[in-house]
Amino acid sequence: MAGLAARRGSADFFALAAAHPDAALAVAAPEPETVPSSSIARRLDHGAAAVAALAAIPGVTVVNGIVGADGLAPSVAAVTAGNRLALANKESLVAGGPVLLAAADRHGGAIVPVDSEHSALWQCLVGEPPDAVARLILTASGGPFRGKARRELTTVTVAAALAHPTWAMGPRITIDSATMMNKALEVIEAHHLFGVGYDRIDVVVHPQSIVHSMVEMVDGSVKAQLGEPDMRVPIQYAVTAPDRAPAPVPPLDLAGRSLTFEAPDLDAFPCLALGYEAGRRGGVAPAVLNAADEVAVAAFLDGRLSFLGIADVVAECLGATPDREPETVEDVLEADAAARDLAAEAVARRA
Repeated sequence: MAGLAARRGSADFFALAAAHPDAALAVAAPEPETVPSSSIARRLDHGAAAVAALAAIPGVTVVNGIVGADGLAPSVAAVTAGNRLALANKESLVAGGPVLLAAADRHGGAIVPVDSEHSALWQCLVGEPPDAVARLILTASGGPFRGKARRELTTVTVAAALAHPTWAMGPRITIDSATMMNKALEVIEAHHLFGVGYDRIDVVVHPQSIVHSMVEMVDGSVKAQLGEPDMRVPIQYAVTAPDRAPAPVPPLDLAGRSLTFEAPDLDAFPCLALGYEAGRRGGVAPAVLNAADEVAVAAFLDGRLSFLGIADVVAECLGATPDREPETVEDVLEADAAARDLAAEAVARRA
């Protein structure tokens, strides 16, 4: 059984549909503007519920790369069906971690990471009992402004923030890397994936992006997973693990390369500290963190908010949100929507 889902019926989506004539198809949009053939039309369902239904087909591996909190319902559907969920939609765990983990526990679904950093941690933890682990160490590229002081970030342009030195990614995640919010979200994701407290999750800046993350053991040993910065490797491993398939990338050659590490600058990049704050608060705070950041990043990309204003808007929304525990997907989406409204108001006041 194979299936393919997308936000809308793009040319790329229909090309993949044509290449896989037996795959079930779903688009989140109510109706695609055009469908190239009747054979594809017969296989195509529409709406967010159709995407979740595709993830709920039992006995499959579901790769969830949906952007934003919209990915939570398909994630819950996948684990409720007892499926392996290969999770690239970090918002599922950041915003809805307690809800998703409870569904997986009840129904036997498995959650495995696709993000390169969490895949690295997962691989380093194989065979290690929980009491042998001292801390998790997530690596960060540092983004395009690594080494810049806060005062140097007051006039950052959109073009400069989108010029990531290592990875080719979408606009939001690229800006999140520039503010280090992406790493903040990954800290929360690591907490939920591996059941490790925030006091035992650290971040280190590693601009070469060769060491994808590390695990320190109680005896002082450190295990690391290395590889070229290419997402095909962690995606493949999420699907094949515990087996390994032939490498889809050239072998890593370390000769002549230097690997460096440095502490993150929380004054220049306060979003990382906000992530730890939201994670420790728990409840809906991580959902608010994510939603407010998404609104703030969109405003920055549109020229309506300064680069440093992104963290200011997120901090304001976190401060204005009371603590409460989400129990359902609807609770998470309600918190997400409320945070978006707060963030939009905060952006408007700064315009």
